[in-house]
Amino acid sequence: MEFPGISVYWIIIALMMIGFYIVISHNNLIKKIVGLSVFQVSVFLFYISMGKITGGTAPILAEGIETYSNPLPHVLILTAIVVGVATTALGLALVVRINDAYGTIEDDEIQAMEDDS
Repeated sequence: MEFPGISVYWIIIALMMIGFYIVISHNNLIKKIVGLSVFQVSVFLFYISMGKITGGTAPILAEGIETYSNPLPHVLILTAIVVGVATTALGLALVVRINDAYGTIEDDEIQAMEDDS
């Protein structure tokens, strides 16, 4: 395997770890949602990079074509993008509702208010 082919996976791993770090290190709920989105994008890139074959073409039968790329990962990622956008929108709506109820979006402050009740 060539170096550029391997470097794509290192970029994906770096994005995945950055997203995971954002989720576990920040108390702000908006930052947690951003971290989850970064992690989600890294998974999308991973599936897309696995679905492409060097020299492969679209799976349309034609003369002289022997290598085809699998379209299934790309179709699954299109569905996952739609689900990811909906999940992110729901998370942001929940953050707005939490902000209305508690007056803050900091996780530790919300937990302290819950412990006092």
